[in-house]
Amino acid sequence: MPYEEAVLKAKEQGLDLVEITKKTTPPIYKLGDYSKIKYEREKKEKLQKFKERQNAPKSIRIGFNESSHDLLTKVKKIEEFLEDDRMVNIEMRLRGREKAHIDLAKSRLETFLTLIQMPHKVIQPLKKYPQGFIVTLKKY
Repeated sequence: MPYEEAVLKAKEQGLDLVEITKKTTPPIYKLGDYSKIKYEREKKEKLQKFKERQNAPKSIRIGFNESSHDLLTKVKKIEEFLEDDRMVNIEMRLRGREKAHIDLAKSRLETFLTLIQMPHKVIQPLKKYPQGFIVTLKKY
């Protein structure tokens, strides 16, 4: 149907002529209420952004002198994230004099990793960065 006919038909029915795509030849138009179509489009984009955010890795920070109960709580949280098929970044931040005991911090982080019971694989191995250590895990 030619464009002019489509415009006349849209005016007769009291609807808008909404361009769906102009990449094809001829461009594709749809009769409908523009505000409804715009709302549906925005809703789809919002859902897509939400799904992209869901795939972002979760981060857990561990302190150098953290108590065992706090560590167990963080292990439970990590296992929940792994259960949901999320990647988990585990950071151990070192401050001040803690940076002088890098070997002790590394061993504490390795023992923390052994507390995680759920089968997992290490995506990014234990890596030192200026503020401490980081390791990335994913469900096996």
